Amino acid sequence: MPIVVDIDVMLARRKMSVGELADRVGITPANLAVLKNGRAKAVRFSTLAALCEVLTCQPGDLLRWDGTGDAEDEVDTEGAVGAGGSVGAPGE
Repeated sequence: MPIVVDIDVMLARRKMSVGELADRVGITPANLAVLKNGRAKAVRFSTLAALCEVLTCQPGDLLRWDGTGDAEDEVDTEGAVGAGGSVGAPGE
């Protein structure tokens, strides 16, 4: 996946364990591990905000885009609404 999660980097900088972070954020250690290991499909903004608050960082410190991912991980936009054209009001 082209989005890389760098929670482990911030944990090391803050000298904090996964269990402590999970407790302070209010999520289970298992769910934090899913996010930390890049297996999550989504993250709620409220969870991201709590992570940033506890780790005193910005969202960009935790998430970054890596465009060198595998081709099969990329989203197919052929059939997506608005792909290849403009999006406007109906009839435009």
